[in-house]
Amino acid sequence: MKRNRSANTQEHHSNRKTNIIFSIMFVLLVFIDQAGKRAALHFLRDSDVQLIPGVLELHYLENKGAAWGMMQNRTWILITVTAIVLIVIACVFYRLSKGNQFRFLRFCLVLLAAGACGNLIDRIMNHYVIDFIYVSLIDFPVFNFADCFVCISAVLILYCILFRYKDLDVAVQMQEKE
Repeated sequence: MKRNRSANTQEHHSNRKTNIIFSIMFVLLVFIDQAGKRAALHFLRDSDVQLIPGVLELHYLENKGAAWGMMQNRTWILITVTAIVLIVIACVFYRLSKGNQFRFLRFCLVLLAAGACGNLIDRIMNHYVIDFIYVSLIDFPVFNFADCFVCISAVLILYCILFRYKDLDVAVQMQEKE
């Protein structure tokens, strides 16, 4: 019996430690996004900076819509949708098994939530999102760190669904039948 309590206590401490690490990661990512946007506001508002001429530059832009300028001036709709998405992410995050097998997926959810939260803060505070990274080589729309977090996490979550956890449903269904 003591061995079982000890194992449960160790698992509880491990889960708590992991949640603290994920919380710190979330706060750090949101801070990085907001710091980048504040720097863009102060240093790029009047002039662009070419990092790699003809390829990459820093360009200040106030985006009153979503990705690629969609839904211009629909701030409250975007705020509401983002808040709902953050609630869903939090529910999925806490419902996932705390074991090692879902640690990567939980990381992806933290990355997604940080990106969503970073842009949500801008929409609430400014009624627009500050974008500042411009890939001039391909004339890609201007974006920010939060956008990077969202896109990277979306690709990683898709990878998890298609490849990393694809056999998990089969294994769960087999366990339920036994």
